[in-house]
Amino acid sequence: MDLTTALQAVLLGIVEGVTEFLPISSTGHLILVQDFMGFQGPAGELFPIVIQLGAILSVCWLYRAKLIHTVATLFREKGAQAFTINILLAFLPAAIIGVFAYKTIKTALFNPTVVSIALIVGGIAIIIIERLPIAKNARYDSIESIPAARALAIGFFQCVSMIPGTSRAAATIMGALLVGVTRQAAAEFSFILAIPTMLAATVYDLYKNRDTLSTEGLEVIAIGFVVSFIVALFVVRWLIGYVSRHGFTPFAIYRIVLGVVMLGIIYAA
Repeated sequence: MDLTTALQAVLLGIVEGVTEFLPISSTGHLILVQDFMGFQGPAGELFPIVIQLGAILSVCWLYRAKLIHTVATLFREKGAQAFTINILLAFLPAAIIGVFAYKTIKTALFNPTVVSIALIVGGIAIIIIERLPIAKNARYDSIESIPAARALAIGFFQCVSMIPGTSRAAATIMGALLVGVTRQAAAEFSFILAIPTMLAATVYDLYKNRDTLSTEGLEVIAIGFVVSFIVALFVVRWLIGYVSRHGFTPFAIYRIVLGVVMLGIIYAA
């Protein structure tokens, strides 16, 4: 592993840690940055999905008390049962659809043009959704309080994020707002839902790319993994307070500007 590849892995780890839980698309940013840098590290297609696991583990750490309490009281507290059922219901659509759509998504949609368009469309959608009456008058203020049918609906919204550039966080958070969940609870639902979703995606991608793994590749991935974990710890803590005060419109504006700039660069080249 040369120094340039190591530094690129650090930068990509930072990008992943910053963007995974913001509604601006971590996958989209990784595709754009890798394309811009000409990143050719080992297991290039595997690298992005595995370093996402570092960011996801940061959520496990930050919400460890909640997760441990849920497991410990699962068979005697209705709140723990409702929490678990809602997360599993929201996870189910992506788990099923992802298996069947994996090859098409990887081969047809992972390119800078698709990402740029998805960033713009998603940004416009965020601005519209935040101004809808149901988002302004949300009544479900915790994961446990969300009706099961609405949790399942959020799961289907998450499937939209399979289009790179859409953002898993944006799809789940906006979906939650559309079914009447408050901003803070929507963000927390997105964080927790990321755990089974990204763990499953990582395991599946590891299986599909098992022939490309090498010792050198694992070293590069480990760098990105550790960096994304550390950076995501700070981002998750900051985001909850920020969206409670300012909402998601600033992220929507950023998405639109970035998408337009990237399309300009692509078509000017």
